Amino acid sequence: MISSMTAFARAEAEGMAWELRSVNQRYLEVNFKLPEAARSIEIKLRENAREQLYRGKVDCVLRLDSAEPKTASLEVDDDVVLALHRAIDHISTLTGSSSSTSPIEMLRWPGVLRQQETLDDDLLEKVTSLFDEALASLTQMREREGEKLKGFIEARLNEVEAIVNAVREEVPAINKRLEARLRERLNSIDTGTDTDQGRLEQELIYFAQKSDIQEELDRLESHMAAVRHCLDESGATGRRLDFLMQELNREASTLSSKAVAANTSLQAVDLKVLIEQMREQIQNIE
Repeated sequence: MISSMTAFARAEAEGMAWELRSVNQRYLEVNFKLPEAARSIEIKLRENAREQLYRGKVDCVLRLDSAEPKTASLEVDDDVVLALHRAIDHISTLTGSSSSTSPIEMLRWPGVLRQQETLDDDLLEKVTSLFDEALASLTQMREREGEKLKGFIEARLNEVEAIVNAVREEVPAINKRLEARLRERLNSIDTGTDTDQGRLEQELIYFAQKSDIQEELDRLESHMAAVRHCLDESGATGRRLDFLMQELNREASTLSSKAVAANTSLQAVDLKVLIEQMREQIQNIE
């Protein structure tokens, strides 16, 4: 089952809520906006996301009730304390006065004391569990959107296939008209001098081969079969589908350049329009 990279999910529990937004991107990028008290589980959350997602930019926002229980730890910044102590000694030397600063007074200096808050283990586990719930909901929405994209692409593929079949049916008649026109022109040439009829026949065959579009039609059908196969696969198929769109477009362009009938030229343009429509939607596929 293919997945879209565009989705949104929200999961709520008492005192907390997760919001996950996903948009298309070439690679996987997971960004977290967490309260400082929950920073300790960011690596675990990121690992959980990478197990479920392959591509896309995902923004994950956690909102916590300020009343949630937290544990606090106090840390002294040793570098700031040493710098403050040297500054006090320097001032004492300059002024010639001795000054004794108590540790309590030094603790009041901005930056000396760092306070860190963390959620208790039970609450951190609930936050992680709620994230997994939101992640599962996001994955399901991406799959639902992927099904819509699959339906859109399959519908355009059917139109492409119909055009290819129509062109293929017209090829014998087009080749006959082309051959008749070429022979008519050859017969109208003033052959006042001896003409190498064998050489003229070779040139006729060479021109007919250059105008033959059977190979392009065969490759278009092969690429369409590959696209359908990708649409039935699971996992990240967006890049391969994008590559196949490039190949389809290349064959449609060659078909247009080799077309000797006005109708075939118009059909080639229709092919390119349909392929471009598919390519635009494939940019959202994981």
